[in-house]
Amino acid sequence: MARGDRRRRGAPADGPRTAERAARGGPVRRDGRGGRARGAAGGAALALVVLSLALGLSGRWLLAWYRSRRAVMLHSAPPALPPDSSSPTVAPDLFWGTYRPHVYFGMKTRSPQPLLTGLMWAQQGTTPGTPKLRHTCEQGDGVGPYGWEFHDGVSFGRQHIQDGALRLTTEFVKRPGGQHGGDWSWRVTVEPQASGTSALPLVSLFFYVVTDGKEVLVPEVGAKGQLKFISGHTSELGDFRFTLLAPTSPGDTTPKYGSYNVFWSSNPGLPLLTEMVKSRLNNWFQHRPPGASPERYLGLPGSLKWDDRGPSGQGQGQGQFLIQQVTLKVPFSVELVFESGSARTGGSQALEQLAGSLLTHALESHAEAFRERFEKTFRLKEKGLSPEEQALGQGALSGLLGGIGYFYGQGLVLPDMEVEGSEQKVDPVLFPSVPLFTAVPSRSFFPRGFLWDEGFHQLVIQRWDPRLTREAIGHWLGLLNANGWIGREQVLGDEARARVPSEFLVQRTAHANPPTLLLPVAHMLDGGDPADLAFLRRAFPRLRAWFSWLHHSQAGPVPLSYRWRGRDPALPTLLNPKTLPSGLDDYPRASHPSASERHLDLRCWVALGSRVLMRLAEQLGEAEAAAELGPLAASLGAEESLDELHWAPELGVFADFGNHTKAVQLKPRPPQGLMRVVGRPHPHLQYVDALGYVSLFPFLLRLLDPNSPRLGPMLDVLADRHQLWSPFGLRSLAASSPFYSQRNSEHDPPYWRGAVWLNVNYLALGALHYYGHLEGPHQARAARLHGELRANLVGNVRRQYQATGFLWEQYSDQDGRGMGCRPFQGWTSLVLLAMAEDY
Repeated sequence: MARGDRRRRGAPADGPRTAERAARGGPVRRDGRGGRARGAAGGAALALVVLSLALGLSGRWLLAWYRSRRAVMLHSAPPALPPDSSSPTVAPDLFWGTYRPHVYFGMKTRSPQPLLTGLMWAQQGTTPGTPKLRHTCEQGDGVGPYGWEFHDGVSFGRQHIQDGALRLTTEFVKRPGGQHGGDWSWRVTVEPQASGTSALPLVSLFFYVVTDGKEVLVPEVGAKGQLKFISGHTSELGDFRFTLLAPTSPGDTTPKYGSYNVFWSSNPGLPLLTEMVKSRLNNWFQHRPPGASPERYLGLPGSLKWDDRGPSGQGQGQGQFLIQQVTLKVPFSVELVFESGSARTGGSQALEQLAGSLLTHALESHAEAFRERFEKTFRLKEKGLSPEEQALGQGALSGLLGGIGYFYGQGLVLPDMEVEGSEQKVDPVLFPSVPLFTAVPSRSFFPRGFLWDEGFHQLVIQRWDPRLTREAIGHWLGLLNANGWIGREQVLGDEARARVPSEFLVQRTAHANPPTLLLPVAHMLDGGDPADLAFLRRAFPRLRAWFSWLHHSQAGPVPLSYRWRGRDPALPTLLNPKTLPSGLDDYPRASHPSASERHLDLRCWVALGSRVLMRLAEQLGEAEAAAELGPLAASLGAEESLDELHWAPELGVFADFGNHTKAVQLKPRPPQGLMRVVGRPHPHLQYVDALGYVSLFPFLLRLLDPNSPRLGPMLDVLADRHQLWSPFGLRSLAASSPFYSQRNSEHDPPYWRGAVWLNVNYLALGALHYYGHLEGPHQARAARLHGELRANLVGNVRRQYQATGFLWEQYSDQDGRGMGCRPFQGWTSLVLLAMAEDY
């Protein structure tokens, strides 16, 4: 997983939706810095380059300048999605959503300048000083387990959060109506984790609304700091109203006494919301329920004066931040209702508020509909899976859907300036402002878009809701630059940028990533859904441009070979220089990086891409494209060529090729620490002895004929318990490898060096299922291994889920325990498809 080692600018003057159209390939900013170059300007630039080359006037410099310019130009192909596809007019049911995956609970609109809502909470009086304020999902904050029990990706969700002695349940449901996305309601229930608790804690909930521009919020305050409601208006939402209802006992309408505090300020910037609230929790108040002893709690200053929002006019340009604190004894429930003004026009003024018993009924009916749809889609009960496994599957799907986010902003890119004879240095530049609707790998650690993860995410989401997959793929293709490149990690907007170390913000336009989006594209082709095929017709020019860039930019030293650009240099502190663009980070490659390398996994990805694009071209009647892609697919599909470039007879497996020696190790060298020592034999061009996931790629991507003489050896190493087979799934690196479980530097523990990863194990299950259903000498063995691997993999994920409440980034091949970050409901959610035997 290419994670690395671990301010948004305003929209164009023509408006935020213009920016979204630009990201889809439509008209863009007039200053030419971002967006698609106009034909005349682009033609003039090219003419200047050609003329300069002809006259010998600094041709290399101008070529470098032209490359730099194209790196931050959006691609000119027609958009894959309709114009304004995220707007409430085109997709009203998707306009609002839990599109802030990095917070425990919050919603926003799919807009470049969104209206945002969120929840914070704190348990009062448990520790000296300011109570622990919970807001954003953090890896080490002690909260958990937490995750969505149900989430349908569109209209409904129910999440449970354990925080020490507290158990929170957050629920939402949407109701369509009007022209602005309809109504929605929240219910937040706080209960003691253990029944029969005598000392019930005092808890504060903080409900907030944030605007990001000139939108209007008008609070109406009642007695003792309690907001009656918040009225507002934006250009995209029209008139609306928020109402925070009085707290009740869970499950009934019995009112409970709450103490209220309110705070209103200019928007300090989304990454600073938590710290602003913490800094304002500096006044003591009394919680005085009738007939009970008073208790002290820390609260927000209870004023809504204009002056409290900062200097005069400060809130006009940067938005507003309005937060209501309600404090009371557990257990209790609180409901927040959003009502759209347009849902109450045209004869619908009497629409009943979605609260109380009406909200309860809506939540229960949506939960039941989710269960029925889940079983109809995945048939786990019908297949005989246990209730625990069914709950795991529902949680896996819901966590993935609940992790979908909507991001908008400018990324930083470093243009590819490799021009022969030129060593010109350039600084990172801003990519145009673009939107991205995507799932994320982890809400706590990776709450942003990762290109190669997203293809695996969409394999799951596509089975549930193909429209969401079309939306996500369409947005990713909207990121295509003029050359056909898409950045592998998308850090868009202030909230995303605040969580990424500065050294990892820059994406390099020479670096690729596995084209896994073609996996759900292939599934679309197999399914034949007319809506999918219509989308693929619109998306085809961009898919073709993306694949063409990958094929040409990552070409290797000999025909039909490929090399990942962007390997780390051979630093003295690194055991084996990483290959982050491959997605497999520290998986061992040639010990001494060079332009002579041939990377097996990349060649297999390109072979798969050529097959998928050729099929798509043929199905769409794109004769010219099919004629171009056909020979490439045939050449890359020829096993003779694969053997010639990547079969290592001395190893008995497929392998990378490069300048390599096994005689490298890290040794202590005080005071520097661990340093790389290279012994004998010295590095030379040879096949790389690093048996693991890379070795399996011709098998994983089903590129081998069922009668291939290489299929048997693939199954041999896969099933060998001294190599890749473990009781918990396939190891990423053979236990016999000298790199197995070895750290890559003093501060860099092993990542893809033995641990079990769900995405590659899912590919292996799919390949075993595929070959187990095709006639050939290995059919029976493949079918048997499929059953055994599936049982091992699913069984371990289920046990870890029951023990910890989390899906994990990776699993130990030694004892099966979850490792890495959690929750990791990105591609680990593929366990659902493994249970369903859906490949």
